[in-house]
Amino acid sequence: MWVKVCGIRDCETANQLAELGVDAIGLNFYSGSPRVVGFDDAIKISQTLPKEVVRVGVFVNHSIDEIEITASRCRLDMLQLHGDEPPAFVGELQRRLPHLRIIRAWRMGNDRLGDLETYLKECRSLKCELAACLVDAHVAGLYGGSGKTVPWEQLALAYQFENWPPLILAGGLNASNVSLAIKSARPWGVDVASGVESSPGVKEIELVRQFLWNARNAK
Repeated sequence: MWVKVCGIRDCETANQLAELGVDAIGLNFYSGSPRVVGFDDAIKISQTLPKEVVRVGVFVNHSIDEIEITASRCRLDMLQLHGDEPPAFVGELQRRLPHLRIIRAWRMGNDRLGDLETYLKECRSLKCELAACLVDAHVAGLYGGSGKTVPWEQLALAYQFENWPPLILAGGLNASNVSLAIKSARPWGVDVASGVESSPGVKEIELVRQFLWNARNAK
């Protein structure tokens, strides 16, 4: 099970997570998030991490120029688009940064996955190859980080695993529920932020340790 811990803001935490064996860390560049990382801090974090830890930059309605500069200076491996970016934006981003894999975040609400199928068809028509889709809970006015869970069993029924990119499950996950979430939603990977924090933006390493163990041992 691929595990990403999102919202890392300092080198000490980043290196502790690397020692635990997380697969990826998220560097959040969205100014509206309590987990936003400073540009200089993001550069330092990226420089100190071992190569095997994937550096994911999280962006919300940033311009392609902003993403390109940030990706270069912060040595990002993946990009996570968490805003309202249309398929054409994804296509142009991939054209300009072909060496970076792209995760498209999607918020699941009462309409289940809404027009995700149409979105992915448009991406394919533009020859966009998404690395994964990250599904989070839909909360009005927020682009993620709400701590709300998605309906896991409904997601498993709605997600077209054979035709769509690998599924990353996010939204309200913690050490207590991640095992059940994985059994129910059957994702390729999981993403956690608030569920392993002692306060907004502050990671609790023991909670990460428990989360990682439970995610990797879910059956």
